[in-house]
Amino acid sequence: MNFNVIIQESVIEDKDLLKAKQKDLVLYNDDVNTFDFVSETLITVCGHDSIQAEQCTYIVHYNGKCSVKKGSYKNLIPLCLQLLDLGLSAKIE
Repeated sequence: MNFNVIIQESVIEDKDLLKAKQKDLVLYNDDVNTFDFVSETLITVCGHDSIQAEQCTYIVHYNGKCSVKKGSYKNLIPLCLQLLDLGLSAKIE
């Protein structure tokens, strides 16, 4: 029995399991909030730098939605609630 292969398979399975637990915080486009407000909110709530926030805001505007943060469901809940409280449309997927 080759224990090296078993260990490698176990590591690969663990990495796949961790990836499966990762969720996306998705921001959706709306006709209410300004470009600047959305960008500033992403900086404040999600910890984006100004370039990343601007890029995400453009993606939301032109594609209708954008994943603005990845993480565990538990870690994304407070961020999602903050975005919703500020009047943005967001969802954890």
